Amino acid sequence: MEKIQIIAVIVSLLFLTYIGYLIIKGKLREEYAIIWIICTGILLIFSVWRKGLDFFANLLGVVAPPNIVFTAAIFAILIYLLHLSVVVSKLQSKTKILAQEIALLKQELDTLKKDSNSKK
Repeated sequence: MEKIQIIAVIVSLLFLTYIGYLIIKGKLREEYAIIWIICTGILLIFSVWRKGLDFFANLLGVVAPPNIVFTAAIFAILIYLLHLSVVVSKLQSKTKILAQEIALLKQELDTLKKDSNSKK
């Protein structure tokens, strides 16, 4: 195993440990952690299996193996951005409904305060 492979494996394992730490502390939800764990696992596999990238490049007919990495990374980022857009849209809708409900509760509270003051 070459020096760069050892470094890549150590960094991948440290990153997996950090993901676990974030999950335990409640700073990273499990549904997002799965994505990071899968990506780190793939990096770990290719760190150990150096010829793996060449194998997949030949299998897919790609001339330069690093092009697979960039294409996969761009594709993964696009999918993740789409997922985050859906999550943000849902949260925006929920926030709007919550703000409306708070406004109605505030109006009802003000009405109750006025009624109780007028009865005194």
